[in-house]
Amino acid sequence: MTYFGQKILPSVRKLEDFEKMLKSPYEYGVLLEMHVSRLKAVYEMAHRYDKKMFLHMDLVQGLKNDEYATEYVCQELKPYGVISTKASVILKARQKKVKTMQRMFLLDSSSLEKSYQLMERTQPDYIEVLPGLMPKYIQEVKEKTGRLVFAGGLIDTVEEVEQAIEAGASSITTSNKDLWRHFEPRS
Repeated sequence: MTYFGQKILPSVRKLEDFEKMLKSPYEYGVLLEMHVSRLKAVYEMAHRYDKKMFLHMDLVQGLKNDEYATEYVCQELKPYGVISTKASVILKARQKKVKTMQRMFLLDSSSLEKSYQLMERTQPDYIEVLPGLMPKYIQEVKEKTGRLVFAGGLIDTVEEVEQAIEAGASSITTSNKDLWRHFEPRS
């Protein structure tokens, strides 16, 4: 089952890419590496185009990724969701009724277990598994947490997207515009 019919969640690093995403049929996306001074205008445009954007709190330039910044972002920008590795960010966003996606880096079995413990405490809405090229762990994380799992990082081909989806990923987060075009939702 894909995330609202989207195999891809376009991940945007530059304003030009954001403008392309606005004109696309994608409804959901991710903002990466945005400067804090641009966030208000970017979210105003997203709301105007009915785009539901996750904001990657750990990658906002000029804004600390803590609970205070999260409170500000949730109140002032009203993002659809936030993404973070930090428990305090996830907990504050949940408190503010904003969707949460916790990033989980698959480094080794110890980091996997620590991530499971952290997610028991934070209870994110979604989990993003990185790198996304590990179908076995996508399936395991989905089964163990009961959450929708997104796959991201190092996914470069149509085949890799399909493998991650087959393994149980709800969608793939990617900045690869060739993959955006290939999997563009049809109306």
